[in-house]
Amino acid sequence: QVQLVESGGGLVQAGGSLRLSCALSGGTFSDYAMGWFRQAPGKEREFVGGISRGGSRTNYAGSVKGRFTISRDNAKNTVYLQMTSLKAEDTAVYYCAAKRVAVVLSPNANQYDYWGQGTPVTVSS
Repeated sequence: QVQLVESGGGLVQAGGSLRLSCALSGGTFSDYAMGWFRQAPGKEREFVGGISRGGSRTNYAGSVKGRFTISRDNAKNTVYLQMTSLKAEDTAVYYCAAKRVAVVLSPNANQYDYWGQGTPVTVSS
């Protein structure tokens, strides 16, 4: 059974940086394309970005492009979300997701099969 565990969330001031991690267990990490999503209070879950299983291909939501970077370390079974220039509107619970394919082109959450429990990020202005 594939399990995803996020970590690294917390409270940060606007303009600051934070790095989230997501570790996969119960499967061969390098078989999975990974995605990051977020859900703010009272809002729907939204796509943040994704990375192919080899790490060569990434895509991002327009709202985070140029500020957030997704990377992965297949030797550590971990995907990262490096967040910089954080804004108050980045406040949300952040989730990682996985699908056993080379790459997920769609930003739709229903494309992914496995989800973590989420880690909260609060950006104070």
